[in-house]
Amino acid sequence: MSRRTRYQNGSVQREKRQSGPDVWVFRWWEPGSDGANKRRKAIVGNVLTLPTEAIALRSARALRIDANAQTPQAESGPETIADLVAHYRLKELNEDSHSQKSFPTRAAYQSYLENWILPRWGGLKMDQVKPVAVEEWLRGIKRAKATRAKLRNLMSALFSHAMRYEWTDKNPIKLVRQSAKRERVPDVLELRELQLLLTKLDTRERTLVLLAAATGLRVSELLGIRWADVDFDSLELRVTRSIWHQKIGDCKTEASAKPVPLDGYMAEDLLQWRKRSPYPLQEDWVFASPTMKGEQPYWPDNLMKRYIKPIAKANGIYKNIGWHTFRHTFGTLLKANGEDVKTVQELLRHANSRITLDVYTQAVGSNKRAAQSKVVRMMVPGVGQKAGEMDPQKAQVGA
Repeated sequence: MSRRTRYQNGSVQREKRQSGPDVWVFRWWEPGSDGANKRRKAIVGNVLTLPTEAIALRSARALRIDANAQTPQAESGPETIADLVAHYRLKELNEDSHSQKSFPTRAAYQSYLENWILPRWGGLKMDQVKPVAVEEWLRGIKRAKATRAKLRNLMSALFSHAMRYEWTDKNPIKLVRQSAKRERVPDVLELRELQLLLTKLDTRERTLVLLAAATGLRVSELLGIRWADVDFDSLELRVTRSIWHQKIGDCKTEASAKPVPLDGYMAEDLLQWRKRSPYPLQEDWVFASPTMKGEQPYWPDNLMKRYIKPIAKANGIYKNIGWHTFRHTFGTLLKANGEDVKTVQELLRHANSRITLDVYTQAVGSNKRAAQSKVVRMMVPGVGQKAGEMDPQKAQVGA
């Protein structure tokens, strides 16, 4: 591939969005694999944070770095964190950047960058960001520990990005301490609560809740299923996509894309729903929305707020139920049944078993009590026996 010899300043143009404020878009030429130049573009920011074209052009410096990477006059690197963020967005968060991040992850990162990182750190140079200052900033953010840990990890990713492009030789965020420990144990449904809920829900909600609670699928994956993905012969679900805010994307992890076993009872439930659904064709969404004439699935929050939560409360279930509650419940019931960690991990489609153990399974009270009682009986023979009942170990010896 020939090197571009002419330096590009690029151009910034204002574009309207379907919703929200207008944005500034940086455009430049980039040589393709066939040697022909191709027009490229990337969003610099919106007009609220970058009110004038001149400010937007200055903010696009990191993008110019990328546009001129193959010229003899290539720039040295981003001057500020804002420049670095712009380059990171271009390379890691653009839809056409071949990023392995899912759409929900990219959207969350964009929100963290826009609302938290840029307002505090955008104007500083990379060598001005110090670990203690970042720690104090995180400590002052009134959000959950998990949110603060995500902010810390995203800042670390920014500096790792800079190291990869040889713009810095260190990552100060590696020294920043921030716990991600949960401040509240997530609710799980007891078996009797889940059974009660399933008897009270109508066919559509019942089928969704049963699938969520008996497969552990994320709601974005559940709503991304078409009838063609349901193999009634081999009793499997092919999970190949996810939908978040009606945006179709890949599954969260590679493990998430594996086939999911489908119990025969659940298959019967799905067939009953298919008979009632106005959209039963192979290419239709399993949970297609009539409001959208079947072109999109239902919005999950609407189903939860309008149907599932009210019915749960009406039947005495006052826990904070969300779609992820059913995933947590599935993992906890598997553990209560004595399933091994590897099986639970694969059913929940986690990348590693540590996530399975740390986050998604809680020991049920009765199981914890039974486990403790077993240990006590081992320590103190005869404890808990009825009058006249022989200790099992002594009985074996006597025999």
